Amino acid sequence: MSQLSVKNLHVTFPLRDGELKAVKDVSFNLEKGEALGIVGESGSGKSVCVSSLLGLLPVPPAVIKGVAEFEGQDLYSCEALQLREIRGKRISMIFQDPMTSLNPHMRVIDQIAEPLRIHEGLSKKQARARAVKAMESVGIPDAAARAKSWPHEFSGGMRQRVMIAMAMISEPEILIADEPTTALDVTVQRQILNLIRDLQKKTGMSLILISHDLAVVASICDRIAVMRNGVMVEQGSSKEVLSNPQHAYTRGLLMCNPALHQPGCRLTTLEEMMEGEEAP
Repeated sequence: MSQLSVKNLHVTFPLRDGELKAVKDVSFNLEKGEALGIVGESGSGKSVCVSSLLGLLPVPPAVIKGVAEFEGQDLYSCEALQLREIRGKRISMIFQDPMTSLNPHMRVIDQIAEPLRIHEGLSKKQARARAVKAMESVGIPDAAARAKSWPHEFSGGMRQRVMIAMAMISEPEILIADEPTTALDVTVQRQILNLIRDLQKKTGMSLILISHDLAVVASICDRIAVMRNGVMVEQGSSKEVLSNPQHAYTRGLLMCNPALHQPGCRLTTLEEMMEGEEAP
């Protein structure tokens, strides 16, 4: 049995003149200890898909149909309290923008420590001590002193490290990283990706990495799933998807990505690659 199994997932939002089908009949599995990359353009349904697993979409207006089993338990059938016990403890998530995800009115140490107080009932002192160690583990220098800082006193890369420390402090079984390097410069992006990869290998947790960049996903993930217009158009091992893509959209992503393109060859736009192809 897979650690996480999503079957026939549909997510729809009502509109004034109809409905928006954000996720259409998506199915995928995540094995224990595996790194799965979900890649696609902005608006392809990647974030909506994984956010629905943790009850992060407002229902209503969102209408969710399908099955998502975590260790045999259907997440969509969980009561609010059951889901709260899973979210942040057994499944954690790193969001795109750490500046808007962090509470500007709480010191960093208390935000990192909060999951321990909620899920493990630790005292404030105990939780703060663990929080400092978590900051050290993600490479924040002088962690004991920096822990008392406010989010705005950290750089973008350091704020993302704070988010990773917060997500990892409860030692989750699955980590979902939603565009964790958005708005970071190339050097910091690589540092953050290496950190996530190293933590995954060290702890043995499973990973779902969401990105619009196929090169980023390929560098860290065992398997790749490609989404377009709410549909998962292709899945396979990273090697298979990169060397022998089956869908025109996947080939387009490869052809327009300089990091995955053959030197000296002309880059191709997605519009050129998809010309004559029907959208899913």
